Amino acid sequence: MKFALFLGCNIPVRVRQYERSARAVLDKLGVAVVDNTEFKCCGNPIRNTDNKTFVLMAARNLALAEKQGLDMMVLCKCCFGSLKKAAHLMKQDSELQEEVNAVLAREGLRFKGTVEVRHFLSVLYHDIGITDLKEKIIQPFKGIKIATHNGCHALRPSEVTQFDNPVAPVLFDELVSATGAQSIDWPLKLECCGAPLLGVNDTLSMNLTEKKLADAKATGADCLCVACPYCQMQFDSVQQMTASRPKTSNPLLSIVFPQLLGLSMGIGNKALGLTRHMLDIGGIASFLE
Repeated sequence: MKFALFLGCNIPVRVRQYERSARAVLDKLGVAVVDNTEFKCCGNPIRNTDNKTFVLMAARNLALAEKQGLDMMVLCKCCFGSLKKAAHLMKQDSELQEEVNAVLAREGLRFKGTVEVRHFLSVLYHDIGITDLKEKIIQPFKGIKIATHNGCHALRPSEVTQFDNPVAPVLFDELVSATGAQSIDWPLKLECCGAPLLGVNDTLSMNLTEKKLADAKATGADCLCVACPYCQMQFDSVQQMTASRPKTSNPLLSIVFPQLLGLSMGIGNKALGLTRHMLDIGGIASFLE
């Protein structure tokens, strides 16, 4: 099992613990990943302002993966959604595809539509499987309640991303449960984390974050678990920024899923990058049996 690993822009710079822990987990599971230094931005930042440029940026990455002869494994859900959307648009619009390919031809590239874009969680769930994943758990969690945050771009539009049921997703919850942790249901589970508004309307962005945090706490969550760098930054660094505000004086810690899974698989703290968070998440390991 081998994939072209697409990291996107934010993970290597701001959420390196996501990459580090994902590589450690995949290595334990025998999943090979191949890096491509030619991969660039997925196009998501201009997705709603310049559609053709967005498609071109995404298609270039898809064409590079096709050149490698590998399906793509994506860690960021924004990147995942963008790459899936661009592939969908190219397949639906032959004129757009030819226009984009005319530009890609300058680099000797061509989008053919043969590559499949997979999210990290999808690979674990569908390719590894819950049963085999549980066999790798050597130190399960016990007594910890986790609020999973799916993120927006993997779930919608569902006919494009084909990740999970957009109104009643279960994939992430089942993966968390495989570690021995309890994935709880909470009212604001599918609401936006507020990250898209950061830098545009900081007050609204932080209010959305605080609302989600308060809801998760009220439902009994011991921590949040995410699988998107933007969501993780919002719940970690942005939550730290608002720590002086009364509503967030008692932070709710957030962990990226490969860290949670890695801990239950017996992978060490350093390999999982547990100290790279703004908020100290070391206490989560105390829930291991």
